[in-house]
Amino acid sequence: MEDILVAIVGAGPSGLATAACLNSMLIPNIILEREDCCASLWKKRAYDRLKLHLAKRYCALPLLPHLPTTPKYMSKDTFVCYLDDYASRFNIKPLYNRSVEHSFYDENEKKWRIEAKNTVSGEMEVYAAKFLVVATGENSQAYVPEVPGLESFEGEIVHASEYKSGLTYGGKKVLVVGCGNSGMEISRDLSDFGAHTSILIRSPFHVLTRDMVFLGMKLLQYLPVKTVDSMLLTMAKLVFGNLSKCGIHRPKQGPFAFKAATGKTPVIDRGAVEKIQAGEIEVVPDIVNIDGSTVEFKNGVHKSFDAIIFATGYKSVAYNWLQDYQHVLEADGLPKYKYPNLWRGEKRLYCAGMLGKGLAGVSSDAKSIAHDIAKIINAKRKMRSSRKGPQGKVFANAFISKFRRLWF
Repeated sequence: MEDILVAIVGAGPSGLATAACLNSMLIPNIILEREDCCASLWKKRAYDRLKLHLAKRYCALPLLPHLPTTPKYMSKDTFVCYLDDYASRFNIKPLYNRSVEHSFYDENEKKWRIEAKNTVSGEMEVYAAKFLVVATGENSQAYVPEVPGLESFEGEIVHASEYKSGLTYGGKKVLVVGCGNSGMEISRDLSDFGAHTSILIRSPFHVLTRDMVFLGMKLLQYLPVKTVDSMLLTMAKLVFGNLSKCGIHRPKQGPFAFKAATGKTPVIDRGAVEKIQAGEIEVVPDIVNIDGSTVEFKNGVHKSFDAIIFATGYKSVAYNWLQDYQHVLEADGLPKYKYPNLWRGEKRLYCAGMLGKGLAGVSSDAKSIAHDIAKIINAKRKMRSSRKGPQGKVFANAFISKFRRLWF
């Protein structure tokens, strides 16, 4: 068993940011990462044309802003280079190929026991940590909903995490399930490569441009949410027109109010809406049943497809390995506590980047966690110092007294 001060599980942006903040305070820590690289979601499970939806000022990790030469809206590859540079600059050296199988709080030792499998050697490694940070994020496991008859589908079934490009889908009939940012962008990518694309839309959502979101986030520093939402809705109507005609319905609440109430972010359009309006991407309702290659929809229409791509997001599964997850997480893997201390649990257990606040939320959580750990460590040091102080004085006075008796 190896004794460590802080253990971080996950080497994505949350884990890297937390380690950087701790390193800047000279607080020893290790990162256990099941993949063979950091930021594996960005490096291995992101489609080729992915770009960050928010401006770079909202996508920096603690202590390292983006360069002035970095584009306002970064590509996936630019951001990956930033993350690699970040790890190097702050001397972050994760232990790769460590799959955490089990972790629990040892009441006797007052430490977190972490059992990790070295997937290269096959050996089990055991760590005892005073502090444990869950940095596996919300996107640790691909989520595919239950769909009647899906097991009978004769074509290709792909999750967005496995999708790279529409290049191999030219001329094929493809159904995209999910109308968030990934679903809309994948639909556009498929259409650009000549696929006959349909997208399933069953819930209302807002559509904005990247510059609208950037403007809205700046205005929120000075104006109420209701005022900012009203301005954005006016702009969206001028740019996109009445989207209900093509099957996209707006929620009753404004974009930022809806995000605060439901956690659902606006779709930031990068060309998919124009293709939907032009009929190049077909909007379909919810699925009733799948039989072979034929999909039956709620409106009674039957269509055949060669492939179904699920852009249905991810879920947190920290509860699979964290026995005492209830100290910081709910059963669904999301934080147990509310803002502003949602990152802090009991028994010196923390979670980072788990509430859909994007990279800005990751940075905020990492700084808060590091400062809290530093505060606890410093408080204990002061306590030890205060205990040693009087004893030291007694010892010193006794020594001086004895010295005087011997020599004087």
